[in-house]
Amino acid sequence: MSEMYQTYPDRIARFFEDKTVLITGATGFVGKVLLEKMLRACGGVKKVYVLIRSKREKEPQIRLVELFRDPIFGVLKTQHDASIFQKVEAISGDVSLPGLDLSLSDRKKLCSEVEIIFHCAAIVRFDIPLQEAVIVNVRGTKLMLELAKECQNLLNFVHVSTAYCHLDEDIVKEQIYPPPRNPHDVIKICECLENELVETIKNKILEKFPNCYPFTKALSEGLVSDEMERLPVVIFRPSVVVPIWREPLPGYTDNINGPTGLLIGGGKGVIRTLFCRGDGYLDYIPADLVANGLLFSTFDFVTNKGQRRVYNAVSSHAYKLTFNQVVKMGKTIVETALPFNNIFWYPGGSLTQSKIKHYTIMTLFQILPALIIDTILILCRIKPFFMKIQKRTLNAYALCEYYVNRNWDFDNSKSMEAIELLNPREREIYKMDGRGGNFRDYFLNCIHSARLYLLKESDDQIPAAKMQMKVMWFVDWLCKIFVVSALFYYISSKLFS
Repeated sequence: MSEMYQTYPDRIARFFEDKTVLITGATGFVGKVLLEKMLRACGGVKKVYVLIRSKREKEPQIRLVELFRDPIFGVLKTQHDASIFQKVEAISGDVSLPGLDLSLSDRKKLCSEVEIIFHCAAIVRFDIPLQEAVIVNVRGTKLMLELAKECQNLLNFVHVSTAYCHLDEDIVKEQIYPPPRNPHDVIKICECLENELVETIKNKILEKFPNCYPFTKALSEGLVSDEMERLPVVIFRPSVVVPIWREPLPGYTDNINGPTGLLIGGGKGVIRTLFCRGDGYLDYIPADLVANGLLFSTFDFVTNKGQRRVYNAVSSHAYKLTFNQVVKMGKTIVETALPFNNIFWYPGGSLTQSKIKHYTIMTLFQILPALIIDTILILCRIKPFFMKIQKRTLNAYALCEYYVNRNWDFDNSKSMEAIELLNPREREIYKMDGRGGNFRDYFLNCIHSARLYLLKESDDQIPAAKMQMKVMWFVDWLCKIFVVSALFYYISSKLFS
């Protein structure tokens, strides 16, 4: 940061000094990015409680220790001594259980100390039973709001939603929208009925919603908006959260959900087709911009006495990347600059709006080769796995088709007006726009991080990966020549026989 910026104060860091914060979902991607940024940029924070449930017989305290081993905390460890981590305390709890599964002593401690709550916990998968999604995403929010009502010094409750939960709106504005159903009624249904019965009426309950995630997020927003007269609550709506752009670890993500999974699948040669409009687009927002926006929203809400209640963390107003551009850029990088190890085939394929073409390509170049290879593996007494990969790919297709074949626009003008009131130093530390970004560099970082942290492919293997890519290019062309020659021979023999 330049010396000129140092002359300006960091009012956001000052705001968090001596504050006690509670974060739910800190072990998830957005939650851990938020936790890391808060500790690194707002190190004067007094205490950060993180609500963590026991998992696989691991106590919350053990899971917190494991969380701090995540690569994302590497920069923090170089900039601060170990005492910074002592500010964080794991609280045993579970948003899916009654009373948040809090002990009486822990609940009393939280209610007497907590001033700011970031509710990030949610199930973000699309392919889950409705009952599970409602219990965690909707009832969990209700239970968190009940906890907030008991907090004696509460300044702000930030509910992390999604910009893609109001699907009937062509332009999603920074305003409250009515929930699609009464959230309390839906909670009661899911509490009283067995999961199997809920699934039988799932489509009727969801109506126009393509899956449970946006539906439950819309219901959760309804619960939060109902409390706006009684609690200092805000709704924060990020769009599609993608890997980190700038800091602390460019390109980093901890999952293969969404665009990252498609990037890996295409780069490995597994995905050969996608049914979508090439000139279509989704709104993406890097996770570090989301974390910055969360810290800013609390600062803005409290210092400006609740002037804004809804924040859309979106990017399409500033830049749009079409699916054609995304595919072209990703394909160029994995072919020439940074290929993956052990690719199944040379990256290729295309986007199409023809379902006949889409399913034909999928059958001939994805499913059929997977069946052949799995058969060979079985004959060699090796456990088959290609069809398992293709089944996951088909499931991903079904879940994302709704979104990639529709376009939504988002208005975040109120948030941008507030951001402009920040001084140059604050706008640099808590960057919330894409100015100064380079898409190719970002894609390179995403692919590099996917290699290192998701696929465990080290940098010393890159030369071998490049060599394999050249070999597969040659094999790909040989196969194409063979197929065309065989087809030409067959047609010629029929015509001249």
